[in-house]
Amino acid sequence: MTRDIKLMAGAFVGIGVLHFVKPGPFENIVPKPLPYKKELVYASGVVEIATGAMMLNAGTRRLGGIGAVALLAAVFPANVQMAADVLRSRRAPAWYKAGTIARLPLQAPMISIALKAARG
Repeated sequence: MTRDIKLMAGAFVGIGVLHFVKPGPFENIVPKPLPYKKELVYASGVVEIATGAMMLNAGTRRLGGIGAVALLAAVFPANVQMAADVLRSRRAPAWYKAGTIARLPLQAPMISIALKAARG
C-alpha cells in the first residue's frame, strides 16, 4: 500500500470520528434543502470511518476505494455549500474564504487516490 493511500485512509478515519465528536460544523455545511442534518452527518461519519478502515486492509481495499469515491462525490455539495456560506459571511477572514474555495478542486486528487486504492 502506498503512502498516499495510507494518509487518505487515516484522514478518513480521523475525520469520520470528528463527525461524532463535533457534529455541529458538519451539520452547518449540509445543503440547506436536505432534512435530517444530524443523521446525515452521523451516516457520513460511519461511511467515512468504514471506507478509511477498508482502504487500510488489503482484503477490503478495493471496496474501500470504491466507497471513498462514492463518498467524495456525495459530500461535494456540502463542500460547495460551505464555500458559498463562507463567501457570503462578513465575519469570515479572507484566508478562510480562500481556503474553502481552494479545497474544492482537491476532490480530484483525492478521488484519484481512492481509485488507486480500488485498483489495488
